[in-house]
Amino acid sequence: MQARLQRQQALNDSRRALMLDAARSVFERLGIEGASIREIAKQAGYTPGAIYSYFDNKEAIYGALLAESLERLNAAVDAAGADAASPADLLEAKASAWFGFYAANPRDLDLGFYLVQGLQPRGLTAELNFQLNDRLHDALRPGEAALQAMGLRPDAALRENTSLFAHGVGLLLMQHTGRIRMFGQDAPVLFQAYLTNLVARLNAPAP
Repeated sequence: MQARLQRQQALNDSRRALMLDAARSVFERLGIEGASIREIAKQAGYTPGAIYSYFDNKEAIYGALLAESLERLNAAVDAAGADAASPADLLEAKASAWFGFYAANPRDLDLGFYLVQGLQPRGLTAELNFQLNDRLHDALRPGEAALQAMGLRPDAALRENTSLFAHGVGLLLMQHTGRIRMFGQDAPVLFQAYLTNLVARLNAPAP
C-alpha cells in the first residue's frame, strides 16, 4: 500500500513538473496575458482538464513557477559564503550568489520581475504576491545582516542593500536585453566593481 502511494506521488510530481515546464515555455513565448490553460495543456501533451486537476488557473501556475524559482535562488544564496573570513567577505559572497543566479538564469529574472507580463503582478493575489516578495527578500537578508556586521545601523544597512540590489538588477536587465553592449561593458565586472567600492567605502576610516 505504501509503495503504491509513493509511486502515485512520484507520478503526480512528474506530471506537475512537466506542466510547469510547459507553462514556462508558453509564458516566455506569449506572456501571462497571452497564455491560456489550453495552450499550456497542448505544450505539455495533456488535456486542459488534466491541468485544472493540478492548478486552479494560469495565475496559480505562474505563482508556482515563481515560487520554485525563488527556492532555487535561496538555495544558491544559502550555499554561498561558508568560508567567508569577515562580514565584508560574506557580503561579497551572498551578493555575488544572487547576482550570479540571475545572470545564469535570465528566464528566472523574467519570472522574478514579472517581465513576461509587463512589470505588474497581474493575476496574483495580494497574499501570494506578499509571500513571493518576502521569499525574494529572504535571499537578500544575508547581505543586509553582513552590512550590519560591518558596523551599519539597520536603516543604513537596508538602504545600502537596496541600492546594491537595484544596481545589480539594472545591470542584469542591461545584460539580458543586450543593451550593455552599446557601452562595451560587462555586467559581472561592473557589479564586482560596485561591490568592491562599497566595501572599501564602508571600511574606510572615519574622517
